[in-house]
Amino acid sequence: MGAVGALVVLVCVFGAYMAHGGHIHVVWQPSEFIIIGGAAVGALIIANPMSTIKMMVSMAIKAWFGKTPGKKEYLELLQMLFQLFQIFRKDGPQAVERHIEEPEKSEIFKQYPTFLKNHHAVDFLCDTMKITLSADLSQYDVDDLLNDDIKVIHEEEHAAQHALQNMGDALPGLGIVAAVLGIVHTMGYLTAGTEKIGELIGAALIGTFVGILMCYGFLGPTAAKIGSDVNAEGRYLSVIKAAMVALQRGAPPLVCVEYARRAIFPHDRPSFTEVDAATKGAKKAA
Repeated sequence: MGAVGALVVLVCVFGAYMAHGGHIHVVWQPSEFIIIGGAAVGALIIANPMSTIKMMVSMAIKAWFGKTPGKKEYLELLQMLFQLFQIFRKDGPQAVERHIEEPEKSEIFKQYPTFLKNHHAVDFLCDTMKITLSADLSQYDVDDLLNDDIKVIHEEEHAAQHALQNMGDALPGLGIVAAVLGIVHTMGYLTAGTEKIGELIGAALIGTFVGILMCYGFLGPTAAKIGSDVNAEGRYLSVIKAAMVALQRGAPPLVCVEYARRAIFPHDRPSFTEVDAATKGAKKAA
């Protein structure tokens, strides 16, 4: 939906401008764009390590074109958890070791491509099962371990979000920088006549316009969407956590899945009947 929102911004801003007699070619001021964009990128590089910048770019692309987990993805996750836990209870720890050691080759995980593509979730589940199989951990140990993991992942991702937000917040100021330079340039044409001076001042003001538009029309909303995506991905991990803690408590697979289901926000939560039908199918597959 990000691309749709950007299109709405552009159509409304420039469409209304042209409808009132504005000339779109006046807005095209490459030198202003270079000043603002170059300064913004330079400031971004000064303020952040390259790992954060790379993550910021990746998350911004996902914010525009990606999709967060919904009801379908959660139902698939619950079905996968039930099938994995069913094998664990039925055939013992050794039966699931081959699945969690090489998840990309697991016949169980291959049935659930949405989960398998989520590398954070795969590592989150598999690494937790590895440590619970090799060490004597209580349900409280697992709860603390997974809470810390989610917290660290959030901190890293929010650092990328804040980098983009800070970059966006700087754009209005950098737009003023470009506009001031444009006015300074105009001072050399005071004897050129009002038409020429008006043209140069108009071009200078485009810098302020571009900085404000990019901040509030694009980068600010994109940073907000990244924050929303981070929270959505965190919820997905929290659902896995709820199931893993219940498993460590000794709950049967169906109860573990119910704990996980109750950790999903109501608007994305599959009904009990839907989960029951899905787990019956997974039971047959197991």
